[in-house]
Amino acid sequence: MHEKTGLKRNAVVFLIISICLGFGTAISPAQADEKREAVQLLEKTRLMFDGVMADKNFKAFHDLLKKAEAILLVPQLLKGAFVVGVSGGSGVLLVRDKETGKWNGPAFYTIGEASWGLQIGGLASEVVMLAMTQRGVTALLSHSLKLGGDVGVAAGPIGAGAEAATANLSVDILSFSRSKGLYGGISFEGAAVAVRDGLNESFYGQKVSPTDIFIRHKAVKAEAAPLVEAVTKAAKR
Repeated sequence: MHEKTGLKRNAVVFLIISICLGFGTAISPAQADEKREAVQLLEKTRLMFDGVMADKNFKAFHDLLKKAEAILLVPQLLKGAFVVGVSGGSGVLLVRDKETGKWNGPAFYTIGEASWGLQIGGLASEVVMLAMTQRGVTALLSHSLKLGGDVGVAAGPIGAGAEAATANLSVDILSFSRSKGLYGGISFEGAAVAVRDGLNESFYGQKVSPTDIFIRHKAVKAEAAPLVEAVTKAAKR
């Protein structure tokens, strides 16, 4: 009788522990949505990167990528304005390891800015930023930064004859964009870049910082492999 009671008690205890562990490891709906958003962002980013690499106007970008220390890809930067211009979008950062030359990541970021002026129109742009110096990489690994303030930024050369312009470039971050809309171009001077902690946490299943991802080398997850492999192949020195 006592043996049966003990077995029942053990079964109840085991059930309670199992339930507690289940609740402790369950993914909330919000986290599931962010994980889905992160995976979709990676897919969009890879498609955008393939398009940039196939664009003849980005020949100079191809050469500069081989010298770059990091790359931030924003597949869709939205900008709409009527007197006040507001732009923003999410992106993916990959960083080249200084010792091995391997590309690590991803980490998820957001970029945005606000500007005043007589502007009317709308724009959706694909944006790529190359960190050409270690100072540029260090700035991107911070939780947030202001382009043109915390780190130097300049528009990268595009179009025919752009390759010749790359020899004299000496800036921390170069920006490239492909745009459709009523704007002639995008200036990233004054734009804010910040880490998307929620997306990073949901994607990796734990709280992680850019330092955890790029310095402590979090393993490349399967969802990120296609993008990492594409950048690695294109950036071979």
